[in-house]
Amino acid sequence: MIDSPGIAFRAVLDAAPMAYIRELLGEHACQLLDLLHGGSSADQEIRNIAATAASPEQLIADPAQRERLLAFLPEAKQSELADRLGLPSTSHADRALQELPWSADQRRAFLGFLGLVVDRAPEAPVPAHTVRASTYGLFPHQRLAAARVRQLIYSGERRAVLHLPTGVGKTRTGMNLISDHLRQNEPAVVVWLARGRELLEQAAGEFERAWASLGNRDVAVVRMWGDAPADVETITDGIVILGLDKATAASKADPSFLDRLAIRTTLTVFDEAHQAVAPTYRRVVDALTLRSDSSLLGLTATPGRTWADICEDEKLSDFFARQKVMLELEGYDNPVTALIDQGYLARPTFRTVAADSGVRLSSRDKQALAASFDIPDSLLARFGDNVQWNLQVVRTVLDLSEQHRRILLFASSVAHSRLLTAILAAFGLDADQVTAESSTRQRDRAIARFKGSASRPMVLSNYGVLTTGFDAPAASAAVIARPTLSLVLYSQMVGRVIRGPKAGGTPTCDIVTVTDPSLPGFGDVAEAFTNWEDVWKVAP
Repeated sequence: MIDSPGIAFRAVLDAAPMAYIRELLGEHACQLLDLLHGGSSADQEIRNIAATAASPEQLIADPAQRERLLAFLPEAKQSELADRLGLPSTSHADRALQELPWSADQRRAFLGFLGLVVDRAPEAPVPAHTVRASTYGLFPHQRLAAARVRQLIYSGERRAVLHLPTGVGKTRTGMNLISDHLRQNEPAVVVWLARGRELLEQAAGEFERAWASLGNRDVAVVRMWGDAPADVETITDGIVILGLDKATAASKADPSFLDRLAIRTTLTVFDEAHQAVAPTYRRVVDALTLRSDSSLLGLTATPGRTWADICEDEKLSDFFARQKVMLELEGYDNPVTALIDQGYLARPTFRTVAADSGVRLSSRDKQALAASFDIPDSLLARFGDNVQWNLQVVRTVLDLSEQHRRILLFASSVAHSRLLTAILAAFGLDADQVTAESSTRQRDRAIARFKGSASRPMVLSNYGVLTTGFDAPAASAAVIARPTLSLVLYSQMVGRVIRGPKAGGTPTCDIVTVTDPSLPGFGDVAEAFTNWEDVWKVAP
């Protein structure tokens, strides 16, 4: 076996017939490019966009697409690939490649042959014990809210929700409360529950910063998500950052897992607490709060699960004993308005851009909408295939890039995000994307660039990733091209760009929602903040 140089994926597409390239990109995308250029797009530009918008992983995973891709390799490169895969030398390398079973390792080798990064290395283990020196204060309104929370979680029902707008420091306030708990109860174990790698890693890092300033001893910081071991026997003093999916899987593998952790736990904190009454997650919380001296704290910017289903929202309110602490600022009825006026939140400009999504709702679609908290994925996927819809999205981003240095774009599907990123890059913008399909390495690199100090405008597109656990204060504009019926999700998307100058953000921000007039939407973050107040009033 020789160390063959391989061939770049882009070079393979450059040599492929134009008909294949247009098929790969999709006719609606080609039409969109023609409209944006006021005529026919140059073939080379279409090839360049296809090289970015196409997913090599999907092409190689699909047998028919893989066979076509192999056929476009020069004969010499087919032989090199066969040699790299350890196949016997033969004059019919093309046939030998087609007859391979194409295991996961062989597909990864093909990706490497095309010059693509193969992210196979597991995440490096992180030390469990860390102590760092820093300051970790709270603003006056945060201190007042924290004091009210303490009164509720250490008496009576011993549970409450802390309701702060996104960008106002609910995680920071929560970490102050956790630090107080650990200082006053030695030894003690706190469990932080969250879903998603970004939220979990953010929580672990945030606790380390908080405890370095507020702590009185060394404590364990146990990261327990993904492939990390679910070992609780050595945990006696500190915090366990526990993924909800990990908790569920570990309790299935070992029914005593949650019980053994609960024996040690005197405070459970549920981040994004509006998820807490989902049946699977509720079982986790119930198991962890069996001790008579155990407290439960929920953190959320959206203390409800729905926009208009009061029964569902009351389940959440009842679970937390209808006890919610909201910011109170003298002279204001709505804390969001006060926080904007005082510079803690950016002053947002909301506007909508109407576009025909091309989605025509059947009777079955309407039934699915009526039965769902949000628009089903099957409907969302159809938005990415409409030329007029995408034309409005691209034009909106291009207009915003003239005034904003960092723009977040929320797409309606993974394929939609990939296509928009490729087209925006073709127009000269620095555009990147993160989705659930992105490798850890690619995701971290894209986010680091977006958070960087480069003056060139950058657009970061995503689908289903950056709504929580993402903090980029320099982001000052958001384009919401992901229709949603969820006030929770809409508020989370808006919250990514609303951090004000006193919190390290920007004085103003622009939020543009691309809407289909046939579907409902939202447009005011202050109204969103108070939407659920009625279900949190204590019943007589």
